Amino acid sequence: MKIAQNTVVSVDYKLSDAQNNLIEDGAQPMVYLHGGYENTLPKIEEELDGKEVGYSSTIQIEPEDAFGDYDPSLLKVEERSRLPEPLEVGMQFEGVADGSDEEPTIFTVTEVADDKVVLDGNHPLAGMALRFELSVIDVRAATEEEIAHGHVHGAHGHDHGHGHDMDDGDEGDHFRSQPLN
Repeated sequence: MKIAQNTVVSVDYKLSDAQNNLIEDGAQPMVYLHGGYENTLPKIEEELDGKEVGYSSTIQIEPEDAFGDYDPSLLKVEERSRLPEPLEVGMQFEGVADGSDEEPTIFTVTEVADDKVVLDGNHPLAGMALRFELSVIDVRAATEEEIAHGHVHGAHGHDHGHGHDMDDGDEGDHFRSQPLN
């Protein structure tokens, strides 16, 4: 079966930066609903469209087609007393960027000092060119429910609590579970 609109695609992948420094080894396959549902990067969909099981490729995606350029205005310094304790680097909080009427942003704690905390609202991969090694391992027709919900259900997909088997806690599932723009 060829990869096309409303197919579920399973891809083994490795993610590196443009200098081939490994970012994620793709221990679990990336499984997504193909066809503009924002379940993976558009350039990945573009590369895999019309391909079949066994197809392999390495593509480089520039920041503007991945997670955007790094935006220094999304860096904030806050009083430590405004945030809950215990506080450590890597924790994330939802907030609104200064002067923004937009949707809330996820800020990651990047530095903790005695009385100040540095929060970064940029995606961790913002500003980076990304290299994906892709290998298609499965393609199937999506179910009507998956198409209606706009994402894959079951293993490595999204579960609505209807008794689907699903691996919980997979590192790297952010590629499968959140829209990436």
